[in-house]
Amino acid sequence: MYGPLPGDQAGPLRRQAPWRRRRPATYRPGQLHGGVGGHLRLGRKGLAIGIDIGGTKVAAGVVDAEGRILSEARRSTPGTDPRAVEQVIVELVEELGRGHRIWSVGIGAAGWMDLAGGTVLFSPHLAWRNEPLRGNLQRLLRRPVLLTNDADAAAWAEWRFGAGRGEDRLVCITLGTGIGGAMVMDGRVERGRFGVAGEFGHQIIMPGGHRCECGNRGCWEQYASGNALGREARLLARSNSPVAQDLLAAVGGHPEAITGAIVTELALAGDPASRELIEEVGEWLGLGLANLAAALDPGLFVIGGGLCSAGDLLLEPARKAFARNLTGRGFRPAAGIELAALGPNAGLIGAADLSRVSSRVRR
Repeated sequence: MYGPLPGDQAGPLRRQAPWRRRRPATYRPGQLHGGVGGHLRLGRKGLAIGIDIGGTKVAAGVVDAEGRILSEARRSTPGTDPRAVEQVIVELVEELGRGHRIWSVGIGAAGWMDLAGGTVLFSPHLAWRNEPLRGNLQRLLRRPVLLTNDADAAAWAEWRFGAGRGEDRLVCITLGTGIGGAMVMDGRVERGRFGVAGEFGHQIIMPGGHRCECGNRGCWEQYASGNALGREARLLARSNSPVAQDLLAAVGGHPEAITGAIVTELALAGDPASRELIEEVGEWLGLGLANLAAALDPGLFVIGGGLCSAGDLLLEPARKAFARNLTGRGFRPAAGIELAALGPNAGLIGAADLSRVSSRVRR
């Protein structure tokens, strides 16, 4: 776990419901990332570089203590060779560090990290298998390096600077190709006993349902993701249904070219069939959130990712389905559901901020 790390937050706090517990200004943490303990305040100043490693691009930025990006740089992801990726990271840090005094570097990447945050156990985009990435980069960069899952980094950024400010128990859901997830609980990124918590997209929501890439059937991400939206739209278009004519026209009559992004664009333009498809995805989203609320009881769900460009077309049916399926509905407080505020930069902002906070711990 990274934490506990609560304290003074940048920006105004949202008014909290009376049943939500407030964080004290500081904590005496037990274990902080890699076994470092001490007294920690979030208000410490200093610049850090955050790096978000994706399957196609590596995005980096210099981030200040208020979560503002001061300068940015990008590179294409150099295939799957771990050494080549490390070299790109070094180049980005050198480029961005020329005009700034950098305290630390935070790396966010898709995959499972060990609980100490030193090793990438597995990454779906790169050939990282038990890769000691943090140690390698600290030797190359000669700076403190923090290694974290990209969803964890984004959740931390939303808690510190975005839609989750002021909320003690936050769950972030990222809707893209699949469904990513992360939790910030009482001021720390909750990673579970083995460091791999947050795989919410693989809760089985429809036993015997669509086959998932993870090997199981009926996973949540097969019903509430961008891929699910595109798949359902293609099925509708292939049926030559009269309600799918706008969808077919948008792709020149080729159903296989329909993607979730195209459906979202048409829905925002008013196409009834596309709106209906997004509403169905929203209902599945709300059902999954109700399951998570029963297990985790958060104060707020923050929903991010590319599919969220649909806005209320997605969130309103999700909220209704959530309220309809929530355990104990009518007799308990209910979590809010809000859109993420920081967009695609949340990952690098969160990675940078976590690295700066971690590097300033006093023993």
